[in-house]
Amino acid sequence: MHTILVVDDEKNIRSSLAATFRLEGYAVTEAADGPQGIAAVERGGIDAVVLDLQMPGLDGMETLARLRHLGHSVPVVFLTAHGTIDLAVAAVRLGAFDFIEKPPQADRILLTVANALRQADLEQENRELRGEAEAAFDMIGSSAPMRELFEQLKRVAPTEARVLVLGENGTGKELIARALHRHSRRAAGPFVRVNCAAVPRDLFESELFGHEKGAFTGATARRRGKFVRAHGGTLFLDEVGEIPPELQAKLLRSLEAGEVEPVGADREVDVRVVAATNKDLGRAVESGEFREDLYYRLQVVTLVVPPLRDRREDVSDLARFFLRRACHDNKTEKDLAPAALERIARQEFPGNVRELRNLVERLVILTPGEVIDVAAVERALPAALAPRSRGLKLHGSLRETVEDVERRLVTDALERNRWRMTATAAELGLERSHLYKKLKVLGIERPE
Repeated sequence: MHTILVVDDEKNIRSSLAATFRLEGYAVTEAADGPQGIAAVERGGIDAVVLDLQMPGLDGMETLARLRHLGHSVPVVFLTAHGTIDLAVAAVRLGAFDFIEKPPQADRILLTVANALRQADLEQENRELRGEAEAAFDMIGSSAPMRELFEQLKRVAPTEARVLVLGENGTGKELIARALHRHSRRAAGPFVRVNCAAVPRDLFESELFGHEKGAFTGATARRRGKFVRAHGGTLFLDEVGEIPPELQAKLLRSLEAGEVEPVGADREVDVRVVAATNKDLGRAVESGEFREDLYYRLQVVTLVVPPLRDRREDVSDLARFFLRRACHDNKTEKDLAPAALERIARQEFPGNVRELRNLVERLVILTPGEVIDVAAVERALPAALAPRSRGLKLHGSLRETVEDVERRLVTDALERNRWRMTATAAELGLERSHLYKKLKVLGIERPE
């Protein structure tokens, strides 16, 4: 039940409005002047205020100003005499929800207050959703490698330095990039992500730098590239090692000059670039796949995200965190039995944190009861990801054996998921684009 505060120095109006609201099922609190109204809001539990604009002593405008100064965002609807309409409009500009002329009509004030409450509820829901979204990017871990990474983040985030984030697939490189943005002076600006591995080569230049209308055949409209969209914020180049060699020079020029060259024009931009890769860029530089000057431009500061096998003491905390999120997302309540949590903590996760998250989500969805036991964990672990046999023998060279095992694991996962790429990639803890690349490298083709 919502509670309405009516603040008016005229007792008859207060009583009449209170009776109207109570008939509609609202709880009502009354105040005879501004200070009493402020005190009522300070005590808490007030969802909306109906406030007289003209009162002796502290008038409505000053009362609203003090409420906002005290940090109260409760919606305010003003009551105003005909001669103070201009003043009421000014009050709305200062943050009041609306105003109603005296004497107030019951239908009009009930509708206005209902709309004010609905908007306030939506704003609160949005704040909660933003909080959940930010929480989703919080990094969990108390292990020594994570504590060291957190300390590095604290030092680097407030600066304008370009950062190169290194780490295996599934370790959370994007979380690092978002944390750098959220704790920087650019936090109010946009965070724009580009998955360099997923952009088709022939569209890469347009995707990153944009183009002007008519710049080439088929350019029927102006396109804002990712650099321009990130103006004033952070541009995250995920899988930067996949940028085509012919475009690396253009990226380098943009970083050096602080401007981009859309096809057919040019424009200055102000962005902080954070790049990430699971590649050994040093080796890529040696082989000529990646420009050395671009490499040094990107790696002003390098942050290394540890794989899960190097922070195994964090597995239990991560599992509990993902359990809470999965239960919230699926509107259910489940708990992990101690033995089940211990079994998860012993499991190897070559797909790192992403694979662990997928496992917990699978457990929440597939377990019918309220408690996830160790048997449920065993059933949810894909055979392809179960602990490896200690009796594995080499077949040919080590590289050939590893490729053969990987080929069988990927093929088994594809068959279990009926060759649905999204589901297979999720089970293996891979990005879908990485799965397609792996199929090509391993020579796996879908049977006719």
